[in-house]
Amino acid sequence: MGNAVCDYYANIKAKPVEWLWYPYIPFGKITVIQGDPGEGKSTVALDLVSRLTRGLPMPDGYPVSKASVAIYQCAEDGMADTIKPRLVQAGADCEKVAYIVDDDIILTLEDGRIESSIRETGARIFIVDPLQAFIPTDIDMQSATKMRSILRKLASTAEQTQCAVILIGHMNKDSGAKNLYRGLGSIDIAAIARSVLMIARDAEQLELRYLYPVKSSLAPEGPTMAFSFRKNGGIEWRGQYDVAPPTFDNGTTIKTSKRDKARAELIRLLQHGARPASEVIDTLAEAGIGSRTVEKVKQEMQIVAYRSGKRWFWKFPENHEGKIG
Repeated sequence: MGNAVCDYYANIKAKPVEWLWYPYIPFGKITVIQGDPGEGKSTVALDLVSRLTRGLPMPDGYPVSKASVAIYQCAEDGMADTIKPRLVQAGADCEKVAYIVDDDIILTLEDGRIESSIRETGARIFIVDPLQAFIPTDIDMQSATKMRSILRKLASTAEQTQCAVILIGHMNKDSGAKNLYRGLGSIDIAAIARSVLMIARDAEQLELRYLYPVKSSLAPEGPTMAFSFRKNGGIEWRGQYDVAPPTFDNGTTIKTSKRDKARAELIRLLQHGARPASEVIDTLAEAGIGSRTVEKVKQEMQIVAYRSGKRWFWKFPENHEGKIG
């Protein structure tokens, strides 16, 4: 008799999902990070590369078990004058950052060199930046059938190698569409991805960006994470925002309340320990947050005030959930 065409789930040994960053980026699956050009998608990707290659925790303190190799494949920037300096700026260990040489044959998502390179290097993440540049020229991104075929092969590679595959995608112009559907191309791209993250900026503080989940198939959706760009390059993570996924106001700018901003700033300022109260209040005032809002949020977050010498200090109580890292 030939090979069986049917089997039973009783014969499959269950195993837990492993995570690069819980609950945002799973190993062995496809994750999409999408947003408008210039919002920080590539910068976030390079920050993840830096953390993985140095074995450092993720932005909220989620541990990285060991330093590992990352493959970063970028089609829009020069390797010598842009990508390498940005990797160095982000603090990545360039001895552990690889790329696939495609000088003669342009790399596409269905290329067998992807799996070969992941296995050869033992890479734990493979990043494509941007997704649109690695679609075969004879394939329409709007074609559900063709895109599903390509991405299923890529998803199989991710699962077999237990590598986290991250696709960086630009957004389309439809500001009225549901967040999940605003990535360019067929909806099948988001359908096959197990996690879809979106990056957008604050409507008032334009230097402030948010990373938040719009799809999470393998875990509860994580909280919104805020970040800004450092003057000398790289990212400063500003902490978690205790809000539901924001709604778009115009394009990809997000309106958030003063309380939400106060929470994020207090997490950022106090996550590593006590700070002088006057310093915290002045910083929040510079961000346009008034003393009444600060006092309300301080009480909500159970922030402890105590005196040491002639100065007052603020800190989180022990084991407070707002404390990161």
